[in-house]
Amino acid sequence: MRTLALLPIILMVAACAVFFAHPSRNTRAADPAQNGTPSGDAAMDTSAIQHNIALYAKSIDAADTNLASQIWWDSPEVSFIHPLGHEHGFAQIKQNVYTRLMGETFSERKLTPHDISIHVFGDAAWAEFYWDFNAKFRKDGQPLTTHGRETQIYRKFPSGWRLVHVHYSAMPTTQPGQGF
Repeated sequence: MRTLALLPIILMVAACAVFFAHPSRNTRAADPAQNGTPSGDAAMDTSAIQHNIALYAKSIDAADTNLASQIWWDSPEVSFIHPLGHEHGFAQIKQNVYTRLMGETFSERKLTPHDISIHVFGDAAWAEFYWDFNAKFRKDGQPLTTHGRETQIYRKFPSGWRLVHVHYSAMPTTQPGQGF
């Protein structure tokens, strides 16, 4: 009886193993002679995601929800985790990140991503990067400079790659007893 109860779990694990082991699922070249450089479709996918990251930075710089709509999947399933909150759905991201946080809080913004790493696996991908953010507070003109890191999750649609999740955080703390 115990074996019958475990059978669905065993079948699920086996199906996942077959799915993820299939070579066509990973568009990143597995040949070590290529030194981890994507080839073919993976290179085009990587380039498209790099372009999206550049557009993402521009959308933040301008607090532009129209530009953001060219990058983000317009769905209640997308999410954005940041130090001030957790937004669910593109409508909340537009309102709380672009309009309130970026547009109403800052009069000037400049997001500069660097050290970008992109990983493509079939119709899914993630990007990791560090960023520098320079801004001026709207209320008093005081400058703000922060540094952080970000992970972005992408999904490939027939129309191209769309952002489905962002998680960003400040740089790690190095003082004893901090960062837990």
